[in-house]
Amino acid sequence: MGFFKNIVDFIAKASIPTYKFEENKLIFKLNNDQFFEYDLGEYEIKTRHDSYVFEAYTLKNNDIFLEYIRTDNNASWNGQPLSLFEGFFKHKLNIKSFNLLEKKEINKYTFKVFKVDDSFVLHIVYIYTAISDIIIVDMKGELYQNLLSRLDDSYEYKFNDEEKGSVNFNISMIKENNIQNFIEGEK
Repeated sequence: MGFFKNIVDFIAKASIPTYKFEENKLIFKLNNDQFFEYDLGEYEIKTRHDSYVFEAYTLKNNDIFLEYIRTDNNASWNGQPLSLFEGFFKHKLNIKSFNLLEKKEINKYTFKVFKVDDSFVLHIVYIYTAISDIIIVDMKGELYQNLLSRLDDSYEYKFNDEEKGSVNFNISMIKENNIQNFIEGEK
């Protein structure tokens, strides 16, 4: 009986998603047994619609902007989602220089820090799963630093003395998919 219980427990833990949003918290799966919770406080969420998307939304508060995208089964990205977002982000916010200062890849997470227009740093966390893509822009770096240090015990944050940006986001890749053609497929 113990053998079957172990199998059921393993399957249950493995099926918990890498990322989920519930009760005003972002919850990130670190491994099969551990999770990191980030309390959002007050936030604004907008559901996004597109014929190639099964589910999508943007979420923002004073410190973070998040875009969750789950494409339809018969749709695909016209490039790597994070690269497409970075180009879209630069274009929409008229950013002249966007220099990569740090990049870390751990499991299904990609962490990047950019120097924006030689004036402030911006943190991006990208999470990819078999069915969805999550892009988080972290203005202050708190989510970035806490999540990355939990995934990598040896990580040392180097940007405490850097100016942090404050950007008011009202952008969405899904909102502009008709024009930009980030995702395509059969309708």
